[in-house]
Amino acid sequence: MATLEQFADIIEKTLCDCAKRYATEENLRTLMAFDRTHGQFLLLDEGWAGYKRIHQIWAHIELRGEKVWMHEDGTEVGIANLLVEAGIPNQSIVLAFHAPAMRSSTEFAVA
Repeated sequence: MATLEQFADIIEKTLCDCAKRYATEENLRTLMAFDRTHGQFLLLDEGWAGYKRIHQIWAHIELRGEKVWMHEDGTEVGIANLLVEAGIPNQSIVLAFHAPAMRSSTEFAVA
């Protein structure tokens, strides 16, 4: 079983790869905010679309207990799927953006 430190390494690498893959318009920039001490990993877009201010979190992952909690995933491929491919067992990943009653119908952990 992988350790939380290994999970954090996998999460950071996966999110860095996602940030490169989902590069946004030139008026926006994708920022990576990683806080290993508190187990928080975020990707957010910041900038302008014409006169509209953009400041949006599109990926948020938390290490809570022994699990990886996916709070937000704005990708098409699904970051949880990428984490599984990179070595995190699907039973260690909670799709927190799904209601608790719906989680049992996924291949991931309930909580």
